[in-house]
Amino acid sequence: MEKRIEDLNLEDDFLFSRVMSDEEICRIVLEKILNISIKKIVLPEQQKTIDLLLDSKGVRLDIYVNDDVGTIYNCEMQRGKRGQLPKRSRYYQGNIDLDSISKGEPYTSLRRSYIIFICTFDPFTEGRHIYTFQNTCLESPGLLLGDEATKLFLNTKGTIDDIDEEMKEFLTYIENTTDTFARQAKSSLVKKLHQRVIDVKQSKEMEAEYMTLLQRDRENIEQGIEQGIEQGERKMAALSELLLDQKRTDDLKRAIRDAAYREQLYKQFNIL
Repeated sequence: MEKRIEDLNLEDDFLFSRVMSDEEICRIVLEKILNISIKKIVLPEQQKTIDLLLDSKGVRLDIYVNDDVGTIYNCEMQRGKRGQLPKRSRYYQGNIDLDSISKGEPYTSLRRSYIIFICTFDPFTEGRHIYTFQNTCLESPGLLLGDEATKLFLNTKGTIDDIDEEMKEFLTYIENTTDTFARQAKSSLVKKLHQRVIDVKQSKEMEAEYMTLLQRDRENIEQGIEQGIEQGERKMAALSELLLDQKRTDDLKRAIRDAAYREQLYKQFNIL
């Protein structure tokens, strides 16, 4: 069921990217997650696309920003369990590095980067609210590679007492972005976030953009269904010809019955 813009939580990509497009909100959220001081966030981009090579798989990033010293921050909202997150983070890192350095530049030009996934599930099933990864030496775990690449995975379902109360409220707010929760929250971060959420949800411009995106998604789904039906019809025609050539009439009748049943399901329940 499609949600109205007023019903969205921060876990929804649209609301998350529009809220985080505010430079000050983006700065304080990143400061809280990373426990660092950021003077200024510059050049925020909503859902930046990196598509460097013709035959390569491009990436679309929810939030991609730089700070005043050139550090890159990529922040992604991740719903549903995805077993590919570790390698996805690796692929994002590679694309971000390629995008940030020009041909002929020395490797020292690569900038410090943070890739952050905010997950509504526990990606590593250890109950932590936050998992931070840097490259280390297996033979000497305290020895860092020093490539200045950090990957973090936040977990809204964490159970271990590994973060402060403000961070816990922030992670709870991700899935419970309501006036009631914001009023009860003690965290100044949640209250600032909620004011930005209200501004986005009450904006007629944002509502129009959201409805446009919904319509585009509907059209893409319908186009995919139509293409699937056309492919199915072509395959059915080829199969029928093959079975007739082989005089397998019983198999042909069975295939026709199965095809009719699938079409009935599609018409009745809008599924294939």
